[in-house]
Amino acid sequence: MIQRGALADDCISHIELPPASFRGDASKLNVRGGFLHLVRSDTQAWDEEKGIFTYDSSLQDWLNNRVDRLVRIRQAIRNDSVSSKYDVVIIDTQGAVGYLQDAAVNAADMLLIPVKPDIVSAREFVAGSLALIDRHEPAGAMGYSIPAMKAVINHYQNTTDSRNITQLIREQFIELRGKVNVMDTMVPAIAAFPKAATAQIPVHWVDAGKAGDIMHQLMWELIPSLEGKFTPNHKGDLPVLPRPVSNHEPDADLNVEA
Repeated sequence: MIQRGALADDCISHIELPPASFRGDASKLNVRGGFLHLVRSDTQAWDEEKGIFTYDSSLQDWLNNRVDRLVRIRQAIRNDSVSSKYDVVIIDTQGAVGYLQDAAVNAADMLLIPVKPDIVSAREFVAGSLALIDRHEPAGAMGYSIPAMKAVINHYQNTTDSRNITQLIREQFIELRGKVNVMDTMVPAIAAFPKAATAQIPVHWVDAGKAGDIMHQLMWELIPSLEGKFTPNHKGDLPVLPRPVSNHEPDADLNVEA
């Protein structure tokens, strides 16, 4: 979302993978099509005392003063610079209730809700999901609708407690008014995921076997038309291809790629 100007190609930064901090063997990575494109958010606030715009990280406060706050993200996604060039757009927000979350819900075709299989997280999942439904259902009179809601079990452990809580979560379908489906694929509590998060790289680069298979299963369940299709170099099946490098200046600690 931008405050001034228009959404155009130069608002989208191209992030190189792997980052400079990656300590693994990058020569074995096939990066064909493996680029992350991030929309740079122009969130600035007017400083009355200095008479200038200053960067402000509070999107919630900025949206609060916008009449179009509910459709702000949806308008950006439908812009030709985004809709004509991307098959999937992922919007990551905090789980709390707010104007930013409302705008994200209104822009989405699907809501993906991670939930840990412990009793505290399970209760928060049910309460939070019901609160979201109650908050957005009345907007149906204005032409808005709640998108499909899917929950994914995250940090699953092979313990009796984890299995019992997982079953409890799956049994909440009726209580959640039939609006939230729990996915069959579960993300286990294996070391590859925190290691990948720390290294800021895709998890299948850390564990191309188990973690890579889990990511494919998630993708197939979320987008059934892709079932049976694998990403390039899954488990090192393809030769390494040359990596094209652009002349863009980096706008973050990571290097910029085309």
